[in-house]
Amino acid sequence: MTVPDALAIAAAGFTAGGVNTIVGSGSLVTFPTLLALGYPPVTANCSNTVGLVFGGISGVLGYRRELEGQQRRALTLGTGTAAGAVLGGTLLLVLPPGVFKDVVPALILLACLLMAIRRTPSAHADHERTAWGTVASFGTGIYGGYFGAAQGIILMSLLRFCFTDDLQRINGLKNVLAAVANGVAAVLFVFVAPVEWGPAALIAAGSIVGAQVAARYGRRIPPNVLRWIVVIGGTIVAVILIFS
Repeated sequence: MTVPDALAIAAAGFTAGGVNTIVGSGSLVTFPTLLALGYPPVTANCSNTVGLVFGGISGVLGYRRELEGQQRRALTLGTGTAAGAVLGGTLLLVLPPGVFKDVVPALILLACLLMAIRRTPSAHADHERTAWGTVASFGTGIYGGYFGAAQGIILMSLLRFCFTDDLQRINGLKNVLAAVANGVAAVLFVFVAPVEWGPAALIAAGSIVGAQVAARYGRRIPPNVLRWIVVIGGTIVAVILIFS
């Protein structure tokens, strides 16, 4: 690995850590970077997942204030996410590459549509839909274990209809669940999949710093502005995937 290659990977990790913390879709920065540097797709995906675990943990720490009082919720949904991530990581290793390529953009666009819908108090004043939230976390956990680009966008769009809470608090919960999905998949990949430790370490270092910077400023974004950032960002991600 050359010095320019290492700098490119670390910079991609920094960007991905920030994007994942505020919105979610950082893998669309790091994964193509590894591909462009000549790493095979499965190796790039596994190395990327392992590296971004540390950025995910950094993002959770950055949103710790928003996570106050959500421990039980995070534990319940995290269990569903972990189970889904095991399945998703297994699918990555046994299915042909690109199986879900045509489906993912449609899922992201649907998530953007759901996020664009404005919640009304009368429609969402009932009790928390923890069961539906667990189902949502399981489904996105499968996707997160398999690839995970825009996992956070899909998660946020679903969770905001399951819990009557401020969007920044939901974003904090999203960071926890995304970190769980990446962490579970990473453990699986470490034992049974090809991981390039140099790129993974560079992504980890960059994403830790990027997540902290993003959390410092992202937490101040008004909820309605954050909602439209997610919508616009998700639409851009879907278009990139359609034409990639």
